[in-house]
Amino acid sequence: MNWQYIFQAAPRFFQAALITLELSLYGIVLSLILGIFVAICTAYRLPVFNTICRGYIELSRNTPLLIQLFFLYYGLPKIGIKWDGFTCGVIALVFLGGSYMAEALRAGLLAVPRGQTEAAKAIGLSDVQIFHYVVLPQAWAISLPAIGANVLFLIKETSVVSAVAVAELMFLTKDIIGMDYKTNEALFLLFISYLIILLPVSWWARRAERKARSAKYGV
Repeated sequence: MNWQYIFQAAPRFFQAALITLELSLYGIVLSLILGIFVAICTAYRLPVFNTICRGYIELSRNTPLLIQLFFLYYGLPKIGIKWDGFTCGVIALVFLGGSYMAEALRAGLLAVPRGQTEAAKAIGLSDVQIFHYVVLPQAWAISLPAIGANVLFLIKETSVVSAVAVAELMFLTKDIIGMDYKTNEALFLLFISYLIILLPVSWWARRAERKARSAKYGV
């Protein structure tokens, strides 16, 4: 192990880690937004939208992320739609992550006891108020363990985006191995980089789950 090379390469991995984090942030936030919409459509079986959303979930979850990414990056230019690798990476992560978030949130929505909504109606709350103040907080708390797992999953899936020349951690690792033949050093830095990113997220997920179990919603 060449420790001098590791110290020299560390700043490059820091820059690549920032790109990985940026990809992850966009992918996670937009996946949650899409997931909430799809979960509402499927949990409440909204006409037309339910069928479209179920089709989207099946397509997204049953095709590999790499194929989705290649379709966006190499396929769409054939019909005149061209995006850079980073944009394609974000869209692919959202397309995949949205379906997983939707299923997690749908399970949470369906797990809220019907008596909760009936009680809310009895005190005069509107449907929007019932969903916002009664159903969604409980569904979110129930879904937190699955959402936390999906967040970790999406961060790790950013490594696939290296296939379209986005200079994130995996791309840099393969570049160093191919150019400098420093396999051990590159893999060591890759391992440490992902560990630094994922451990705090994993800790947050466990902490949020414990709070949810204590019924401390919104804390």
